[in-house]
Amino acid sequence: MTNVLLDTHCHLDAFPDPSQILADAAEADVQLVAVTNSPDDYRRMATLLPRSSPARAALGLHPLQAHRLGMGGVLRFSRHAASAAWIGEIGLDFSPAGRDTRNAQLKVFDALLALPQLRDRPVTVHTRGADRIAVQRLAAAGIRAVLHWYTGPLGVADDALAAGLCFSINPAMVASAKGRTLLARLPHDRVLCETDGPYTRRAGRPSQPADLPALVEDLARLWNVSPTQVRTQICANQRRIVGDPLS
Repeated sequence: MTNVLLDTHCHLDAFPDPSQILADAAEADVQLVAVTNSPDDYRRMATLLPRSSPARAALGLHPLQAHRLGMGGVLRFSRHAASAAWIGEIGLDFSPAGRDTRNAQLKVFDALLALPQLRDRPVTVHTRGADRIAVQRLAAAGIRAVLHWYTGPLGVADDALAAGLCFSINPAMVASAKGRTLLARLPHDRVLCETDGPYTRRAGRPSQPADLPALVEDLARLWNVSPTQVRTQICANQRRIVGDPLS
Protein backbone atom coordinates (compact mmCIF):
# COMPACT_ATOMS: atom_id res chain seq x y z
CA MET A 1 0.00 0.00 0.00
CA THR A 2 1.54 3.33 -1.05
CA ASN A 3 -0.88 6.13 -1.93
CA VAL A 4 -3.97 3.93 -2.04
CA LEU A 5 -6.79 4.91 0.30
CA LEU A 6 -8.22 2.22 2.57
CA ASP A 7 -11.84 2.01 3.70
CA THR A 8 -11.20 0.40 7.09
CA HIS A 9 -14.84 -0.43 7.84
CA CYS A 10 -17.29 -1.40 5.11
CA HIS A 11 -20.19 -3.88 5.28
CA LEU A 12 -19.68 -5.22 1.79
CA ASP A 13 -22.14 -8.07 2.33
CA ALA A 14 -24.94 -5.58 3.10
CA PHE A 15 -24.88 -4.01 -0.38
CA PRO A 16 -27.34 -5.32 -2.99
CA ASP A 17 -24.53 -5.73 -5.53
CA PRO A 18 -21.16 -6.28 -3.83
CA SER A 19 -19.46 -6.98 -7.16
CA GLN A 20 -20.30 -3.49 -8.40
CA ILE A 21 -19.04 -1.97 -5.15
CA LEU A 22 -15.72 -3.78 -5.64
CA ALA A 23 -15.50 -2.67 -9.26
CA ASP A 24 -16.17 0.96 -8.31
CA ALA A 25 -13.56 0.76 -5.55
CA ALA A 26 -10.94 -0.59 -7.94
CA GLU A 27 -11.76 2.17 -10.42
CA ALA A 28 -11.31 4.78 -7.67
CA ASP A 29 -8.01 3.15 -6.54
CA VAL A 30 -9.48 2.36 -3.13
CA GLN A 31 -9.01 -0.78 -1.06
CA LEU A 32 -11.44 -1.92 1.62
CA VAL A 33 -11.80 -4.03 4.71
CA ALA A 34 -15.03 -6.01 4.51
CA VAL A 35 -16.07 -6.27 8.15
CA THR A 36 -18.39 -9.08 9.23
CA ASN A 37 -20.85 -9.63 12.06
CA SER A 38 -20.11 -13.28 12.86
CA PRO A 39 -17.48 -15.96 12.27
CA ASP A 40 -19.82 -17.69 9.81
CA ASP A 41 -20.21 -14.45 7.85
CA TYR A 42 -16.42 -14.13 7.80
CA ARG A 43 -15.99 -17.64 6.45
CA ARG A 44 -18.42 -16.93 3.61
CA MET A 45 -16.83 -13.56 2.82
CA ALA A 46 -13.28 -14.91 2.87
CA THR A 47 -14.31 -17.69 0.50
CA LEU A 48 -16.07 -15.36 -1.94
CA LEU A 49 -13.39 -12.67 -2.23
CA PRO A 50 -10.71 -13.49 -4.82
CA ARG A 51 -7.08 -12.64 -4.09
CA SER A 52 -7.24 -10.12 -6.92
CA SER A 53 -10.05 -8.23 -5.18
CA PRO A 54 -9.40 -4.77 -3.67
CA ALA A 55 -10.89 -6.13 -0.43
CA ARG A 56 -10.08 -8.47 2.42
CA ALA A 57 -12.53 -9.97 4.88
CA ALA A 58 -12.33 -9.04 8.57
CA LEU A 59 -13.27 -11.56 11.23
CA GLY A 60 -16.10 -10.20 13.32
CA LEU A 61 -18.50 -10.92 16.15
CA HIS A 62 -20.78 -7.91 16.42
CA PRO A 63 -21.81 -6.98 19.98
CA LEU A 64 -25.50 -7.15 19.06
CA GLN A 65 -24.90 -10.78 18.06
CA ALA A 66 -23.06 -11.68 21.28
CA HIS A 67 -26.10 -12.93 23.20
CA ARG A 68 -27.09 -15.18 20.29
CA LEU A 69 -23.64 -16.54 19.45
CA GLY A 70 -22.30 -16.78 23.01
CA MET A 71 -19.12 -18.63 23.84
CA GLY A 72 -19.71 -21.02 20.97
CA GLY A 73 -19.30 -18.03 18.68
CA VAL A 74 -16.07 -17.13 20.47
CA LEU A 75 -14.80 -20.66 19.83
CA ARG A 76 -15.63 -20.42 16.12
CA PHE A 77 -14.01 -16.97 16.06
CA SER A 78 -10.83 -18.35 17.61
CA ARG A 79 -10.58 -21.07 14.96
CA HIS A 80 -10.45 -18.43 12.20
CA ALA A 81 -8.33 -15.85 14.03
CA ALA A 82 -4.93 -17.07 12.82
CA SER A 83 -5.88 -16.61 9.15
CA ALA A 84 -7.62 -13.23 9.45
CA ALA A 85 -5.61 -10.16 8.39
CA TRP A 86 -8.14 -7.90 10.14
CA ILE A 87 -10.44 -8.31 13.12
CA GLY A 88 -13.83 -6.61 13.12
CA GLU A 89 -16.22 -5.70 13.92
CA ILE A 90 -16.23 -6.51 17.60
CA GLY A 91 -17.02 -4.36 20.62
CA LEU A 92 -19.80 -3.28 22.95
CA ASP A 93 -23.18 -1.64 22.37
CA PHE A 94 -25.07 -0.35 25.40
CA SER A 95 -27.46 1.79 23.35
CA PRO A 96 -31.17 0.93 23.65
CA ALA A 97 -30.60 -1.74 20.99
CA GLY A 98 -28.09 -3.60 23.16
CA ARG A 99 -28.79 -2.56 26.73
CA ASP A 100 -30.60 -5.77 27.67
CA THR A 101 -27.68 -7.95 26.50
CA ARG A 102 -24.96 -6.00 28.30
CA ASN A 103 -23.72 -8.92 30.42
CA ALA A 104 -23.51 -11.30 27.46
CA GLN A 105 -21.64 -8.66 25.47
CA LEU A 106 -19.09 -8.10 28.22
CA LYS A 107 -18.45 -11.82 28.58
CA VAL A 108 -17.92 -12.26 24.82
CA PHE A 109 -15.84 -9.08 24.45
CA ASP A 110 -13.52 -10.05 27.30
CA ALA A 111 -13.10 -13.53 25.81
CA LEU A 112 -12.21 -12.07 22.41
CA LEU A 113 -9.72 -9.61 23.90
CA ALA A 114 -7.96 -12.51 25.61
CA LEU A 115 -7.14 -14.13 22.24
CA PRO A 116 -3.45 -13.62 21.41
CA GLN A 117 -4.20 -13.05 17.71
CA LEU A 118 -5.80 -9.69 18.51
CA ARG A 119 -2.46 -8.29 19.63
CA ASP A 120 -0.67 -8.44 16.28
CA ARG A 121 -3.24 -7.23 13.76
CA PRO A 122 -5.63 -4.29 13.33
CA VAL A 123 -8.94 -4.48 15.19
CA THR A 124 -11.96 -2.30 14.33
CA VAL A 125 -14.16 -1.74 17.38
CA HIS A 126 -17.77 -0.67 17.91
CA THR A 127 -18.30 1.29 21.16
CA ARG A 128 -21.77 2.88 20.92
CA GLY A 129 -23.04 3.81 24.38
CA ALA A 130 -20.19 1.86 25.99
CA ASP A 131 -17.23 4.05 25.10
CA ARG A 132 -15.56 4.33 28.50
CA ILE A 133 -15.80 0.62 29.32
CA ALA A 134 -14.65 -0.42 25.84
CA VAL A 135 -11.63 1.90 25.92
CA GLN A 136 -10.66 0.74 29.41
CA ARG A 137 -10.79 -2.92 28.36
CA LEU A 138 -8.89 -2.32 25.12
CA ALA A 139 -6.17 -0.41 26.98
CA ALA A 140 -5.86 -3.10 29.65
CA ALA A 141 -5.58 -5.82 26.99
CA GLY A 142 -3.00 -3.91 24.94
CA ILE A 143 -5.06 -4.17 21.75
CA ARG A 144 -4.08 -2.08 18.69
CA ALA A 145 -7.62 -0.91 18.06
CA VAL A 146 -9.30 1.50 15.66
CA LEU A 147 -12.45 3.02 17.15
CA HIS A 148 -15.12 2.95 14.46
CA TRP A 149 -17.65 5.84 14.21
CA TYR A 150 -16.84 7.13 17.68
CA THR A 151 -19.70 9.19 19.19
CA GLY A 152 -18.73 9.16 22.86
CA PRO A 153 -17.46 11.85 25.24
CA LEU A 154 -14.40 13.86 24.29
CA GLY A 155 -12.77 12.99 27.61
CA VAL A 156 -12.97 9.30 26.77
CA ALA A 157 -11.53 10.07 23.33
CA ASP A 158 -8.57 11.61 25.15
CA ASP A 159 -8.22 8.42 27.20
CA ALA A 160 -8.26 6.41 23.96
CA LEU A 161 -5.51 8.57 22.49
CA ALA A 162 -3.44 8.15 25.65
CA ALA A 163 -3.86 4.37 25.27
CA GLY A 164 -2.54 4.51 21.71
CA LEU A 165 -5.88 3.91 19.99
CA CYS A 166 -6.90 5.41 16.66
CA PHE A 167 -10.16 6.59 15.10
CA SER A 168 -11.80 5.90 11.75
CA ILE A 169 -13.84 8.75 10.29
CA ASN A 170 -16.83 8.41 7.94
CA PRO A 171 -19.07 10.78 5.92
CA ALA A 172 -21.73 10.96 8.66
CA MET A 173 -19.11 12.18 11.13
CA VAL A 174 -17.81 15.02 8.97
CA ALA A 175 -21.42 16.07 8.32
CA SER A 176 -22.30 16.33 12.03
CA ALA A 177 -21.34 19.02 14.53
CA LYS A 178 -20.34 16.37 17.08
CA GLY A 179 -18.16 14.58 14.57
CA ARG A 180 -16.45 17.80 13.52
CA THR A 181 -15.78 18.65 17.18
CA LEU A 182 -14.10 15.27 17.62
CA LEU A 183 -12.05 15.76 14.45
CA ALA A 184 -10.80 19.10 15.70
CA ARG A 185 -9.49 17.32 18.81
CA LEU A 186 -7.81 14.34 17.14
CA PRO A 187 -4.15 14.43 16.11
CA HIS A 188 -4.04 14.00 12.35
CA ASP A 189 -1.74 11.01 12.69
CA ARG A 190 -4.43 9.04 14.58
CA VAL A 191 -7.07 9.28 11.86
CA LEU A 192 -8.08 6.62 9.33
CA CYS A 193 -10.98 6.60 6.87
CA GLU A 194 -14.07 4.42 6.74
CA THR A 195 -17.49 4.56 5.10
CA ASP A 196 -19.47 2.08 7.23
CA GLY A 197 -21.31 1.65 3.95
CA PRO A 198 -24.11 1.15 3.31
CA TYR A 199 -25.06 2.53 6.77
CA THR A 200 -23.91 6.08 6.09
CA ARG A 201 -25.03 8.23 3.20
CA ARG A 202 -23.45 10.59 0.72
CA ALA A 203 -25.29 12.67 -1.89
CA GLY A 204 -28.56 11.01 -0.94
CA ARG A 205 -27.38 7.41 -1.43
CA PRO A 206 -25.52 4.82 0.63
CA SER A 207 -21.81 5.54 1.01
CA GLN A 208 -19.37 3.16 -0.64
CA PRO A 209 -15.58 2.79 -0.70
CA ALA A 210 -15.28 4.72 -3.97
CA ASP A 211 -16.40 7.80 -1.99
CA LEU A 212 -13.15 7.98 -0.02
CA PRO A 213 -11.52 10.61 -2.30
CA ALA A 214 -14.52 12.86 -1.61
CA LEU A 215 -14.12 12.18 2.13
CA VAL A 216 -10.49 13.29 1.82
CA GLU A 217 -11.72 16.56 0.33
CA ASP A 218 -14.10 16.99 3.26
CA LEU A 219 -11.24 16.45 5.71
CA ALA A 220 -9.10 18.94 3.80
CA ARG A 221 -11.72 21.63 4.30
CA LEU A 222 -12.05 20.83 8.01
CA TRP A 223 -8.28 20.72 8.56
CA ASN A 224 -7.66 23.74 6.33
CA VAL A 225 -5.02 21.99 4.25
CA SER A 226 -4.94 20.66 0.71
CA PRO A 227 -6.52 17.33 -0.31
CA THR A 228 -3.03 16.16 -1.32
CA GLN A 229 -1.75 16.81 2.20
CA VAL A 230 -4.68 14.92 3.72
CA ARG A 231 -4.21 11.96 1.40
CA THR A 232 -0.49 11.85 2.19
CA GLN A 233 -1.22 11.93 5.93
CA ILE A 234 -3.96 9.28 5.78
CA CYS A 235 -1.82 6.95 3.68
CA ALA A 236 1.10 7.39 6.08
CA ASN A 237 -1.26 6.56 8.95
CA GLN A 238 -2.43 3.44 7.12
CA ARG A 239 1.11 2.20 6.63
CA ARG A 240 2.04 2.84 10.26
CA ILE A 241 -1.15 1.62 11.92
CA VAL A 242 -2.39 -1.23 9.75
CA GLY A 243 0.39 -2.13 7.34
CA ASP A 244 -0.86 -3.78 4.15
CA PRO A 245 -4.11 -5.68 4.76
CA LEU A 246 -4.15 -6.99 1.19
CA SER A 247 -0.76 -8.68 1.33
